[in-house]
Amino acid sequence: MTDQYRLAVVQIEGQSAPVVEHAGHMLPLADILPGGEGKALGDLLPLLQKWGESERIISAYVDANLSRFSSEGLSAGSVRFLSPIQAPGKIVCIGSNFHDHIAEMPIPMVPTYPYSFLKPANNTIRASGEPVAVPRRSSMMDWEAELAVVIGKECADVPASGALDVIAGYANFNDLSARDWLDKRPPVGVDWVQHKAFDGFAPFGPYIVPARFVPDPQDLQMRLSVNGVTKQDSNTREMVFGVAAIIEHISSIMTLYPGDIIATGTPAGTGHGRGEYLKSGDTIVMQVGPLGELVTPIA
Repeated sequence: MTDQYRLAVVQIEGQSAPVVEHAGHMLPLADILPGGEGKALGDLLPLLQKWGESERIISAYVDANLSRFSSEGLSAGSVRFLSPIQAPGKIVCIGSNFHDHIAEMPIPMVPTYPYSFLKPANNTIRASGEPVAVPRRSSMMDWEAELAVVIGKECADVPASGALDVIAGYANFNDLSARDWLDKRPPVGVDWVQHKAFDGFAPFGPYIVPARFVPDPQDLQMRLSVNGVTKQDSNTREMVFGVAAIIEHISSIMTLYPGDIIATGTPAGTGHGRGEYLKSGDTIVMQVGPLGELVTPIA
């Protein structure tokens, strides 16, 4: 069995460098992939576009070179993380997908299918450690810890029974929200752009953990703290719709491509449910299962 590893992108000598992490140490993928292929990588998207082949090469290398990580690798605690995917093709977010979150908001009904919306990809993604500013137009900026699914295979109309097979890996995702337009929505309904699409409203990473190391995405602990105080503490088993059902639904609407991100919803403990909101100087730390810590300073 392959020893567990995680994939990330870090800054080395001022350059973006995709890496593989094992037991707290990192080796550049440029030294692992054949023919100098890794030297041209800016992020992990090219690997995801041929995920089956990439995973086989990386897994074989990790198994054969475990000692190199501790003897030659960079310490994961000493690097600056960049986003694992700089510009995913799309970010699909699932709303109202935890029973306890539905109760705290309060939302008048439990959805009968995965309720979804899109976040723009090219302005919202932020890396772990990268600050996000409170929008000038918002006084109700909120946090939402979520499990992100990263697609590894082009697919459409995927049945739930085969849905987990199209996943390359999983990552942390913080679906930041401006609740002002949820609290004061006009008669036409929620303005999802003003609610979800401000610059930096999709902190993501720091790692992508290959799906083989997450045997059950419906049994992952989820935790989020603000300034060291725990706000969210739940488990993915509390989802209304699990990962497989979500992929079945979304892929019946649109083709999914490698590198696409699906954020699967947040549990209870959001700021809006407490009447608490983010302010400059706050620090959010979140983690789902073995996915590492996603740190977001608020500027």
